Amino acid sequence: MKKGTIGKIILLLVLILLVVFIIIKTDPYNLFINRKALAKYIESFGPLSVVIFIALQAVQVLVAPIPGEVSGFIGGYLYGPVWGTLYSTIGLTIGSMVAFFLGRLLGKPFVEKIVNPSARQKYESFLQHRGTPFIFILFLIPGFPKDTLSYLIGLTAMKAKTFLVICTIGRLMGTVLLSMSGNFAKNGRNGCLATVLAIGIAISLLALYYHDDILNLLRRKNPPKSKP
Repeated sequence: MKKGTIGKIILLLVLILLVVFIIIKTDPYNLFINRKALAKYIESFGPLSVVIFIALQAVQVLVAPIPGEVSGFIGGYLYGPVWGTLYSTIGLTIGSMVAFFLGRLLGKPFVEKIVNPSARQKYESFLQHRGTPFIFILFLIPGFPKDTLSYLIGLTAMKAKTFLVICTIGRLMGTVLLSMSGNFAKNGRNGCLATVLAIGIAISLLALYYHDDILNLLRRKNPPKSKP
């Protein structure tokens, strides 16, 4: 086994142990649906609050059905729009990469236990046969299950470096909107908060309404030709 592979496995095991520790020490679902409780919990760690926040962002990617919107909002509330976006992005990227490597290392039997059958049926064939640009589009558009996609993409031939770019940039728009919302709420800028929330909700509703149409449109595009 190559040294690089061993290093990835060790890193993955460490991250899994961290996730298990957080789950054991907290009630993740109830914690994440209560904004005040989540903010208070993170702040209680003092100087280590940033590390805890990043870890919690990673956990919410891996554990369903924890809502990521609350933690993204809290990031902006506690750290401001810039640092909140940065910390959230780091956590979401870590969580996405862990899901990717879990899918890749443990294979389809494991993913089948994590991802519900309807999602597998809808996305698995698409991800296996479409090119990187199409997958990137799915990450860019709100309303697509990016956490689920991370596990499924681990089953494809996509390189880890490519997925790293996709999951980082693809999640950025939603992360920025949530961080801005949290910061506006903290500073009492209700007009700005309402505007950002309206934009976010409008985008999400459009994506939800046209979800299947978008997926069908991408399916109809000619797949990339394989190299001889």
